[in-house]
Amino acid sequence: MRKFYFWALMAILGVCLTGCEKGQTEFFLSDLQGLWLHDGTQEFRRFTEESAADIRPGYFWGCEWDEGDPRGAVYESDLEYHGNGWFMYKLEGDELLEIEQTDYGWAEIPKVYTMVTLTASQMTYHPKDYKKEKVSFTKQ
Repeated sequence: MRKFYFWALMAILGVCLTGCEKGQTEFFLSDLQGLWLHDGTQEFRRFTEESAADIRPGYFWGCEWDEGDPRGAVYESDLEYHGNGWFMYKLEGDELLEIEQTDYGWAEIPKVYTMVTLTASQMTYHPKDYKKEKVSFTKQ
């Protein structure tokens, strides 16, 4: 009889857990690619169509810069090609995978974000496992 109660409880739990509605999990690369402005700042992110497949299959190149940095504004033209400020990215389901680059390729820094919203004009994501740190962008 104990086994029956155990399996009945497992079945009820399974139904409850599968009944929970999740947010959007499919996003389109074409919506991501382009120039984005971090809302309320002068921080930009460009997701290019340039493939990084020769280094990492399935990845593309992107870059970021801050034209409002009080320590000294940085512009896209200031970035050394595929050095500081550049990253490789890949969009898989609701995960945005990034590998930040450094000048002369001395280090690669992986980052994983969870996409919350991605349309042709709006994007919101947060670092994986840190849902409270949402960041929103508007496409330029």
